[in-house]
Amino acid sequence: MSYLRFDKTLMTNLEESLQREILRTNRSGAYHCSTIVDCNTRKYHGLLVIPIPEMDDENHVLLSSLDETVIQHGAEFNLGLHKYQGNNYSPNGHKYIREFEWEKVPTTIYRVGGVILKKEKLFVHHENRILIRYTLLEAHSATTLRLRPFLAFRSVRQYTHENSQASRDYQLVENGIKTCMYPGYPELFMQLNKKNEFHFQPDWYRGIEYPKEQERGYAFNEDLYVPGYFEVEIKKGESIVFSGGVSATSTRTLKTTFDKEVEVRAPRDSFYHCLVNAAHQFHNKQGERNYVLAGYPWFKCRARDMFISLPGLTLAIGELDEFHNAMKTASEALNDWMNERPSDAQVYEIEHPDVPLWAVWTLQQYAKMVGAKQCWEKYGQLLEDIMDYLTSGKHPNLFLHQNGLLYTNGNNKAVSWMNSTAGGRPVVARTGYLVEVNALWYNALMFVSKMMNEHGNAASAAPLEKLAEKVKPSFVETFLNEYGYLLDYVDGYMMDWSVRPNMIFTVAFDYSPLDTHQKKRVLDIVTKELLTPKGLRSLSPKSGGYNPNYVGPQNQRDYAYHQGTAWPWLAGFYFEAYLRIYKMSGLSFVERQLIGYEAEMNSHCVGSIPELFDGNPPFKGRGAVSFAMNVAEILRTLYILNKYNI
Repeated sequence: MSYLRFDKTLMTNLEESLQREILRTNRSGAYHCSTIVDCNTRKYHGLLVIPIPEMDDENHVLLSSLDETVIQHGAEFNLGLHKYQGNNYSPNGHKYIREFEWEKVPTTIYRVGGVILKKEKLFVHHENRILIRYTLLEAHSATTLRLRPFLAFRSVRQYTHENSQASRDYQLVENGIKTCMYPGYPELFMQLNKKNEFHFQPDWYRGIEYPKEQERGYAFNEDLYVPGYFEVEIKKGESIVFSGGVSATSTRTLKTTFDKEVEVRAPRDSFYHCLVNAAHQFHNKQGERNYVLAGYPWFKCRARDMFISLPGLTLAIGELDEFHNAMKTASEALNDWMNERPSDAQVYEIEHPDVPLWAVWTLQQYAKMVGAKQCWEKYGQLLEDIMDYLTSGKHPNLFLHQNGLLYTNGNNKAVSWMNSTAGGRPVVARTGYLVEVNALWYNALMFVSKMMNEHGNAASAAPLEKLAEKVKPSFVETFLNEYGYLLDYVDGYMMDWSVRPNMIFTVAFDYSPLDTHQKKRVLDIVTKELLTPKGLRSLSPKSGGYNPNYVGPQNQRDYAYHQGTAWPWLAGFYFEAYLRIYKMSGLSFVERQLIGYEAEMNSHCVGSIPELFDGNPPFKGRGAVSFAMNVAEILRTLYILNKYNI
């Protein structure tokens, strides 16, 4: 039995099946995302969703969905499913689903009377092409398959509605058609591997609704254009492959292409392999540049997320080349920023003050997981450049004070990972000395000075060592309070006493200004007030403003984003901190905690981990369906556990 499998009982229960989503990507920015019953519930859902750089930096839904109809003896059985006004679902194709399983590719089995049809979907790597293979497993008489495409041709942030500007023109191509609804968009080629008939029957399907958008307080309905339908005869045991892409394909090779693509897919037969597959989906190759997307379906490549994610998404699973490729792009973007050069690298938020410090942490993981000597040979110059940039006070919003600590202004703009805003201002205005920024700073000073002493110029290490000696007592004096935990930020006489997870980094990092007793007290308070089965809360329930439920319209969600919601990526650092304190005796505790994340493999986005969770039971998954830092830190935790168990 497959690790990821849902039976008929769950699939036909829309309250359950519509909450579970699937994601396929081509590792070049394009994706397919929908629910496990192929009913789109978000405006971001679609069979073929691609970036179109010539238009903008957003993704665009070309092919929204493809309704299948099985025809026998003149009787039609439509396997599609859409939501319309008044909570009406049509044509209710989910009632024919017998099971869904996902080992290498998502596979749905339909049963209509004596007909058993298998549907498998995959995205061709580094090509804007979705392939769907239909196999007739059982049939007692002649069977026809009808495929009806629903077209959108719109940005993922907009909707399409019936209009006279949409082009109805199409042209016949090999075993299919090509069409384009609006100027500026690429042509959509829809082809089958077998001769078929295309029936031109243009129409708009009006009032299709997306309940996830309604939950989020957005507009939630649109009209989709259907140019007609394809009909093809299918025999028992025969497979027919549908291709939807932005270029023509040789239909004779579609079956072979599908088989080859399946062959290179890693199986999703365990918790670990699900996470590895999820990790691969964040890679985004654009020409010679390699990025890491922060999440799906709406995030781009963000600098902080990229640096935090890289060790877990690549090194922890033995994919060294992927690290080198992505780090090459990231370091180019960072160097361009530090040298005030224009950059064509599409790495967003590179200007945030903690980004260069996270870059140092990333390379520190490389030194530990690959080798310190190799790290210095490959990235030593970058480490020196970053430290020179910071110690010279060149960053426009990172100021080195006499006490050795780094100060940043976050009053008017969010400067840390807690970046939600409302009315153009940060919801959590963290400003001054930020606890995790200065924990990163002390760790960077110690790590780079050690690397210089052992592999570089020892004379250059002395100023960093001297600065670290100054930072250590200043950090303790500034952040450690009489209750044993760390203030979240300090700005003159303004001290934030909120119990937040940012203090955990001081315990997790290799180098900490705290002694063992101080670290244990911090860990104990984080465990007591912030730990959940789905990550660390962004704010303690005992602190003012606790708001654990990430629900409602945008403004309401902005105020909850970092005010009590739980974040799995923070748990990765918590587990590392826990093992630093308790060592071997902490292994069983960490292993038990991971059970909460394995449970996510069968819910929300199947085989991945969503962006965040409510901070209170039942800890429901929210936000982006698949989030890079979360997947990365759970993978890094598994790597650390494996090191202990060797």
